[in-house]
Amino acid sequence: MHIHILGICGTFMGGLAILARQLGHQVTGSDSNVYPPMSTQLEEQGIALVEGFDPSQLEPAPDLVVIGNAMSRGNPCVEYILDKGLKYTSGPQWLSEHLLQDRWVLAAAGTHGKTTTSSMLAWVLEYANMAPGFLIGGVPADFGISARLGDTPFFVIEADEYDSAFFDKRSKFVHYRPRTAILNNLEFDHADIFEDLAAIQKQFHHLVRTIPSTGRVVMPAGNDNIEAVLAQGLWSEVERCSIDDTATDWSAQRLRADGSAFAVSLQGEKQGEVHWSHIGDHNVNNALSAIAAARHVGVTAEIACQALSEFKGVKRRMELLGTIGGVSVYDDFAHHPTAIATTLAGQRAKIGKQRLIAVIEPRSNTMRLGTHLALLADASRDADRVIWYQPEGLDWSLEQVVADSDGRAEVFSAIDKIVASLAADADQGDHIVIMSNGGFAGIHGQLLQALSDK
Repeated sequence: MHIHILGICGTFMGGLAILARQLGHQVTGSDSNVYPPMSTQLEEQGIALVEGFDPSQLEPAPDLVVIGNAMSRGNPCVEYILDKGLKYTSGPQWLSEHLLQDRWVLAAAGTHGKTTTSSMLAWVLEYANMAPGFLIGGVPADFGISARLGDTPFFVIEADEYDSAFFDKRSKFVHYRPRTAILNNLEFDHADIFEDLAAIQKQFHHLVRTIPSTGRVVMPAGNDNIEAVLAQGLWSEVERCSIDDTATDWSAQRLRADGSAFAVSLQGEKQGEVHWSHIGDHNVNNALSAIAAARHVGVTAEIACQALSEFKGVKRRMELLGTIGGVSVYDDFAHHPTAIATTLAGQRAKIGKQRLIAVIEPRSNTMRLGTHLALLADASRDADRVIWYQPEGLDWSLEQVVADSDGRAEVFSAIDKIVASLAADADQGDHIVIMSNGGFAGIHGQLLQALSDK
């Protein structure tokens, strides 16, 4: 079958393309921007890419067009597909029908930590010789690729609550029908498609409705937003996780304040310890969820702890890009106030009194709408200096965030000025964390070069 994918260079659609190719299909695709590393990864798999959306790419007609959720009415290819009556579907629907139907699906959902948790879970199963398939919205360092079919029925998937396509406004994860589901956390996000928290909770309950009675939900203890979802109806087993509270099913006891070492207990009985290079309570919670989910398919907590002690992490999740002149520069995907706060808190616990500088691009649709404006100053409180980037098209001002930050924050509207300021100001022992869910106009490489030239 010839499958053509519109919007192929996103992490989800790119991963789907790899899976389709591994299933033996002829795969082609297009996107508005075709560039490395995704273009390289796809071309290495024998997938031909086209830049742009000229309808000529659909001649002769493919057997099926998979349309990414970034495509909308008015797109030339979309209009051509509808006018000509070509067969089309969404990415999540294609996965459901062609790949997940006969698999034991382990899904990691939540406002934050989906990529990291699904990467941890896939690695635990791999370490336990269970050879899982996976589709993750990032690149786990332990695998070096975002998707693979695997050699067993087990399939780990990052379960996103964002919508499926312009013609299917259900959340992606509704299509996945997991047997094991991690609901890591739940906050208001995606203000461009959800009107309020209740609308997101409704989609999460649609997911819960698809889990069989022999399935299992793994969730943090005391999370009122998730408990409200389960109160609408739960037909599956549930296990709750916490830090320090041994009364929950799973608990972690920090052996180091920064979360780089912790013990794991199941119903109050110690199962093992994790000693790793990762930090922050958010990662401890992610690890507990992965350990609990892995046990549902037969991996003991002891083995899971051993696996996570060797977990290398995920690109763009507090990824150390380099240390130049004693200044360490990190790349992080955080783009929601809670994620910003937990990431900076973890780094603060690790580095103590060394100076921590946060450089933040409010790029997500929710951030660009100004939905979280009142939370931003507090979210960045653990940084000694905060630089906010006010990009073109941001229709609200960051000046109030600066005013609420006790003199620690400032706003720049030009990347070169941010780089120049950081290079002039940074000193040995400083830690600079660059936060964005996009490319941030290549600021990472520019800063490393500026520090080298200093």
